[in-house]
Amino acid sequence: MSRSPGPVRAPAVYVHAPFCARRCSYCDFAVTVRRRGDANEWTEALRDELELVEREGLIAPAAELRTLYVGGGTPSLLGPHAMTALGDLLGRERLSRADLEWTCEANPESFSSDVARGWARAGVNRISLGAQTFHEGALRWMGRLHGPEGPGRAVRAARAAGLSNVSVDLIFGLPLRLGRVWKEDLRRAIELDAPHVSLYGLTVEPATPLGRALREGREGPVDEEQYREEFLLASEVLRDAGYEHYEVSSFSRPGARARHNAGYWEGTPYLGLGNGAHSYAPPVRRWNVRDWEDYRARLREDGSAEEGRETLDGAARRLERIWLRLRTAEGLPIAAAGPKAHAAARAWAARGLGGIAGETLRLTPEGWLLLDRISVELDAVWEEGPDAHRGGSAAGEHAG
Repeated sequence: MSRSPGPVRAPAVYVHAPFCARRCSYCDFAVTVRRRGDANEWTEALRDELELVEREGLIAPAAELRTLYVGGGTPSLLGPHAMTALGDLLGRERLSRADLEWTCEANPESFSSDVARGWARAGVNRISLGAQTFHEGALRWMGRLHGPEGPGRAVRAARAAGLSNVSVDLIFGLPLRLGRVWKEDLRRAIELDAPHVSLYGLTVEPATPLGRALREGREGPVDEEQYREEFLLASEVLRDAGYEHYEVSSFSRPGARARHNAGYWEGTPYLGLGNGAHSYAPPVRRWNVRDWEDYRARLREDGSAEEGRETLDGAARRLERIWLRLRTAEGLPIAAAGPKAHAAARAWAARGLGGIAGETLRLTPEGWLLLDRISVELDAVWEEGPDAHRGGSAAGEHAG
């Protein structure tokens, strides 16, 4: 195996926890279904992988982490002591920064007061809570195990343990026949007074139960107009409630932006541990095998769990940079992009899809709905050299 370009110093680290009590109807993540997670099995496999990536130079031995994100899967299924074990495994020196952001994902039904207290003792200081909806029928359709009151109980448990930095996930674009009222879900989320809200539009992946239902005619495709209207409604309602719409899917109270995710959007290096996890050390992106048992078996055999890697050329990195910068409220600097790119930007602004200020193009919520198209079209008329901008990686909240 070829070596990494060099140690990733002061990195962001993503750690994947694969266990879920049930696979949701739309889920295409690298999960394995178990009633309970096995924290010992999990940390043993991670230890094997960490030793390997340290030998390969993918992370410096004493690198202080800026952010640590534990996603899944359902990390809260691992119980109250798993994050202490993870912290010991990574090394307390790596977790010594005073401003470390340590996020853990949780589902309401498994995020108990004991889990909240255990995570807080370990050093976790941010929770990403998978609420998705407060509508009972929609929860059943998705295969979620918590009821409408579950998110509220989980937020109270977090605050009682001193974990006030909570992000609430909501999903839009659900079938109208379920009777879910999107504005009511937004109202319920605002009432939780969480400092951060993340939105995810329903997508139909072929290998999921929802994908099979679509092929068999038991479900219809996502309604594009409904998708558009619900996204724009969420932007309006959450901004009116004091949230900043600072990235396509992300809304924040002042000072509560997700710093780990910002690293992806800025194209900074990160390391991924666990099955299905991705890593990026410019210009190389690599990813692990998705299956949990395959991942464990490869590591037990003292081999690598890496499934593949790619080296991004200048053109690919430029397109990713354009796409990643345009998805944030900070926007994309276009001073050196050339007259054709400026003309395209002005045309989109005239349609209400963006604005130009200080040689920076910023998309509106309407423009974010066309992010992929605008990025590709802008890249096609970009006139500076392909290596003018470094970095960039197409990743989101779940880097695994």
